[in-house]
Amino acid sequence: MTGNTERLRRWRLVLGGGEADGLGGGAGEGSELQLSIEDRRMDDALGGLYDAENTSRRAGLGGSAPKVARWLADLREFFPSSVVRVMQEDAIERLNLTQLLFEPEMLESVEPDVNLVGTLLTLKGVMPAKAKDAARAVVRKVVDDLTKRLEEPTRAAVTGSLNRAQRNFRPRPSEIDWDATIRKNLKNYLPDKNTVIPERLVGHGRKRRSLRDIVLCLDQSGSMASSVVYAGVFGAVLASLPAVDTRVVVFDTEVVDLSEDLDDPVDVLYGIQLGGGTDINRALSYCQSIITRPEQTILVLISDLYEGGNEREMLARARTLKDAGVNVIALLALSDDGSPSYDHGVARAFASMQIPAFACTPDHFPALMAAAIRGDDVGVWAGEQGLVVRGGAAG
Repeated sequence: MTGNTERLRRWRLVLGGGEADGLGGGAGEGSELQLSIEDRRMDDALGGLYDAENTSRRAGLGGSAPKVARWLADLREFFPSSVVRVMQEDAIERLNLTQLLFEPEMLESVEPDVNLVGTLLTLKGVMPAKAKDAARAVVRKVVDDLTKRLEEPTRAAVTGSLNRAQRNFRPRPSEIDWDATIRKNLKNYLPDKNTVIPERLVGHGRKRRSLRDIVLCLDQSGSMASSVVYAGVFGAVLASLPAVDTRVVVFDTEVVDLSEDLDDPVDVLYGIQLGGGTDINRALSYCQSIITRPEQTILVLISDLYEGGNEREMLARARTLKDAGVNVIALLALSDDGSPSYDHGVARAFASMQIPAFACTPDHFPALMAAAIRGDDVGVWAGEQGLVVRGGAAG
């Protein structure tokens, strides 16, 4: 195939068929460009989604789960997973395929991803019994994949910061960290005796029930779906670390504490009801009631900050928490979805209290928690990572 023909082929697949493309892209006699059988299948797969409203095309997904399942299988054959996920999301939005997610055959054919999990969690209350097991399997696959990706970085970052935060320079013999002690005293190496004189001992620190308390407070409004999925996984990972005591609290106009379900992040996600109103003040009030060690507590509010309750009281409560010593952080989003929509006025008010507000990707979250545990200025840390702190000078 010549370079010019290949370019025409690509443009033909991008623009679709019919007379409007100007390429003579039909497959019949006299065409300027002949599509192979595989190209026609690819063209039908694209046309089924992006030309579905064009009645001159023969494509279209129709309303049956088997037909959509076959279409999804074609997508997976022709395109990489990242592209399939985008096209799935487009299909659900453009062609109103939400109802077909109630079909087990459809759910078994989809490419699982975070956005699809958010959709399934939104629908779980109205999903028929025959589809619930298939839907839970989709959620489980995404959660397992995310856990594999995020668990080790989170453990490493948090554990390392806890060790540094609790360094003890007058350790008992059983608490000496010999590796750190040798490194600290290398300048005192005596070559003739082949030894290091340890002028300063470094210890692991006294063992306690937990060194930090972490509260993840999650906004359940529909716009926060991806953030809630990631936060549920992170909550379960953090809960598995004995050095921190982790609570997960979700809210709309009501508040639910899901901390008892943290041994299984799928149970956490199924305890979430996406959609509804937003009462941040009520959520912060509950968090305030469960915080027993303010100066050892990190409160991460994951919300777009659009308050449907008493905003004045909410801001006063946030200030009270901050003044008590709680390390309060506002994440406008915990996702890869790009720049979030958020309440700029509340973000500015938080900035005046030294409560940083910024969006964070899942890959940044372990380092964020490490910085918070060390007691670093999280706003400064976020700026160094290129995460725009909203409401302050950088926002």
